[in-house]
Amino acid sequence: MQGVETLVIEYLPVVIFLAIAIVLSCLFLVASALLAPRKPDPEKLSAYECGFNAFDDARMKFDVRFYLVSILFIIFDLEVAFLFPWVFQVAEGNIVAFWSMMGFLGVLTIGFVYEWRRGALEWQ
Repeated sequence: MQGVETLVIEYLPVVIFLAIAIVLSCLFLVASALLAPRKPDPEKLSAYECGFNAFDDARMKFDVRFYLVSILFIIFDLEVAFLFPWVFQVAEGNIVAFWSMMGFLGVLTIGFVYEWRRGALEWQ
């Protein structure tokens, strides 16, 4: 029986923390429901980030540059993901890893300069 009591005493701070978290989250939800403004203005309903209205026809045409910017973001985001393990290999003195990453970064840099010179990043 004493094992159960020590178990309860050890987990008591966790239970107290969870109770406080649940009470605070419910309090914040109720406060935001009671105090939040209910009249959205036209600025909140306007288009943002994507450049076209969200409630128009889904088959309407829009500029392909949105896709280009997102693809470029994904490419450079993945580049950073490849750099993390590369750092450990270079720290161990792996010269092949160093030059292979330099080649990889060179190809990405050439692609970025090409996109830049072609005007894919220009918004007109």
